[in-house]
Amino acid sequence: MAKVAREMVERSGVNVDELVELLVKNAAAELTTYYYYTILRVNLIGLEGEGIKEIAETARIEDRNHFEALVPRIYELGGKLPENMKDFHDCSACPPASLPRDPTDIRAMLKVLVEAERCAVRGYTHICNLTAGKDHRTYDLSLSILNEEIEHESWFSEFLGEGPSGHYLRRGETSPFVSKFLK
Repeated sequence: MAKVAREMVERSGVNVDELVELLVKNAAAELTTYYYYTILRVNLIGLEGEGIKEIAETARIEDRNHFEALVPRIYELGGKLPENMKDFHDCSACPPASLPRDPTDIRAMLKVLVEAERCAVRGYTHICNLTAGKDHRTYDLSLSILNEEIEHESWFSEFLGEGPSGHYLRRGETSPFVSKFLK
């Protein structure tokens, strides 16, 4: 634990235990989303599914990166991850991004994907609001993740016909906002 870092966050008026709980729940959401996106991506088949597969893969890898970036901050603030994977899964801030009943229904798959991203956007917006001007490191991390989650939502919502997103699929390196936390 980084004692002074935690002390500074506490002094700024942030309830650190509540913040750590939110970070753990969001880390659980990231890791479980990574897992469920693996299943979803494998089932994106056929002409319609193949067009979405690369975007789902980018979001999947970036969600794993989000998990990896959150873990150090949780421990810096004196928190820890649950010792049991089932408990970790069950404390997720977002519901499981489960495969739809008909895995060939690409529209249903897109709805699962976009709802998972919308939950993440809500979660990181909340953390940013709690930490803005108070906990600069957690704010920067959460804002970086939020930027990527907004892009993920935009990608999937565009496929649902909700309008143009203005965002383009990343080529090459993933996690342009979060990568600084992974070095």
